Amino acid sequence: MALWKDPAPSAGTASTGPSAPPREPERANPVSSLNTEAARRKDRGEPKESVIADDLTIEGKIEGSGHVRLAGRFKGDVRVDGNLTIEQGAHLTGQVYAKTVVIGGELHGNITGASRVELLESGLIAGDVKAGVMTVAPGSRMRGQVECGADGESKNVKSAAAS
Repeated sequence: MALWKDPAPSAGTASTGPSAPPREPERANPVSSLNTEAARRKDRGEPKESVIADDLTIEGKIEGSGHVRLAGRFKGDVRVDGNLTIEQGAHLTGQVYAKTVVIGGELHGNITGASRVELLESGLIAGDVKAGVMTVAPGSRMRGQVECGADGESKNVKSAAAS
């Protein structure tokens, strides 16, 4: 038995031995493909995204300039210059300071200074929201006070009063 693969027979020649099983295509290394995607994002100037997986429970504080996707449980404040996504089934207990906040899971705490907040159908907010714009899907749940566009409106009112 040969330890090497015989070359395929040329056209018009009959093969006398059993044919070799077809080779499986090479699979991409998931780690190298992630590194490649991270390099592409860096080249385009896009912020990185950090993920807290659904099987993790973490307590502490998150601060940074990238995006955060929460699928597990987190207890503590989140302060990011990017976006925060709380996926369905995820739980966050703490204060949130982020550019855009998308809630499909549960948030027990306040959102301050967001330009946009999206409360999805599966989402729950138990806390106050101060944001530029807020969209609320039917079926979502919320307990707290909401101020949308308050900064822009108060500036307009002050400038109108000053004239």
